[in-house]
Amino acid sequence: MNVILAIKQYISKMIDDSGPGMKVLLMDKETTSIVSMVYAQSEILQKEVYLFERIESTGRETMKHLKCICFLRPTKENIDLLAQELRMSKYGLYYIYLSNVVSKQDEFFGDYIAVNPHLFTLNIVGCYKGIDWSPAALKRTTQGLTSALLSLKKCPMIRYQNSSEMARKLAESVRSTISKDAGLFDFRRTDVEPVLLILDRKDDAVTPMLNQWTYQAMVHELLGINNNRVSLANVPGISKDLQEVVLSAEHDEFYATNMYMNFGEIGNNIKELMDEFQKKSQSHAKVESIADMKAFIENYPQFKKMSGTVSKHVTVVGELSRLVARQELLEVSETEQELVCQGDHSASLQKIKTLLNNNKVTQLDKLRLVMLYALRYESHSNNDVAGLVETLRKQGIGEKHRACVSAILEYGGRKARGSDLFGSTDPVAFTKRFLKGLKGVENVYTQHKPLLYSILDQLMKSKLREAAYPYLGSAQLKDRPQDIIVFVIGGTTFEEAFCVHQFNKSVPGVRIVLGGTAVHNFTTFLDEVQTAGQPVSLSRADAVRR
Repeated sequence: MNVILAIKQYISKMIDDSGPGMKVLLMDKETTSIVSMVYAQSEILQKEVYLFERIESTGRETMKHLKCICFLRPTKENIDLLAQELRMSKYGLYYIYLSNVVSKQDEFFGDYIAVNPHLFTLNIVGCYKGIDWSPAALKRTTQGLTSALLSLKKCPMIRYQNSSEMARKLAESVRSTISKDAGLFDFRRTDVEPVLLILDRKDDAVTPMLNQWTYQAMVHELLGINNNRVSLANVPGISKDLQEVVLSAEHDEFYATNMYMNFGEIGNNIKELMDEFQKKSQSHAKVESIADMKAFIENYPQFKKMSGTVSKHVTVVGELSRLVARQELLEVSETEQELVCQGDHSASLQKIKTLLNNNKVTQLDKLRLVMLYALRYESHSNNDVAGLVETLRKQGIGEKHRACVSAILEYGGRKARGSDLFGSTDPVAFTKRFLKGLKGVENVYTQHKPLLYSILDQLMKSKLREAAYPYLGSAQLKDRPQDIIVFVIGGTTFEEAFCVHQFNKSVPGVRIVLGGTAVHNFTTFLDEVQTAGQPVSLSRADAVRR
């Protein structure tokens, strides 16, 4: 199962079906993102697509010599714009494709953003309305999730998190869509039926709040990744051509190889990349013969590509290094990890107090530490949440932002979640955690494993408790699942995507795809908590003072 390949094949078929000749690709805001995530512009140019337009743009030129391939989400607004476009046609021929189900139409199912081969998102931040769905978000999520199932050609058995009413509602909405469009889901049966597992972010509010140390996750946490694009506009001394860079595993071999490496490994690999580039550039320094010229011309495209790759990753890694040092993230992260993975309340409290009074630590990280502490020691008899919030006040963090500490308890505290997130009621889990803390781990910055890890581990061992994660309907899976689609209401993270990547590599015969309403870093997760009826989140522009 590969969501990038699924979308890519659809787009390729759309373009190929229009035959030879010059083409324009007409899209809306969301399908533009869908296409740009899986295809580089240079790749589409090779398929004779020379123009890219947005359907809502006014003042487009009439070009009757071009064929127009329309790829749109089936919204009322887009249908109205399409009708208007066809009444006053600007192009010679139109080929119309919709990203999701509209009766009596020719549908392709690409109604989601494919981020990695095993990760997709709907780019919805704010699906909660109090403790229930925002109606528009439920509808959009159902459309996106069923589109993913159709593109992967899976008609799954559905399991959901029993403690979440929102998970049950989405499960029923997806099943209703499958029943209504049964013909579309009539795929060839496999020996073991695929499983769709629907989870709620509220069961693990810790994972989106932790600083990250693998390349992709770290870039998203410190710089932000938006549809594979990273803004470097605020980097000191940045050149104009590097103010925004694209990080895509489909089109960048170095990124594909290193996206799950930890920060220490990335530094060494960047040096090797630079050494290789210097060797190649030196070999082309002298062009003295016809043979030299021919070799240079043949190798130049790759040489130019490598030059761009080197400068891009050196700049990104350099900025990450600057932020790590400037914001004392090693100390912050070590404290976070000990806080959520071990049980020494007094030691953690003392370290947090020290960091709260450290002027190098950003307000965003100070808030993060106090929110994590509030979750971890919510029911501890000697917890000092009130004292830490008062320290935040003295540090100049405003009331609406300090209120995020109580908001996270409402969102993902003991009453809101169905899991034993910290192993406090399971003696075996607590003992394992305690022993792990005593022995230490290879990397103190990556001790934490998301709740998703243990859920998937139990699911693949056929030990996932049905009381906690029931099947929708009477059918049950007797064998170990092979194809698993996990969807997280309220958003997933790159740490969880890394976890899925590890399972896909290490467990033969099992294929897992992870999806979510969003892919969060701490800043966007605060926005998610806010829309659940909580105080305004702390924006990165206000909170991170570089």
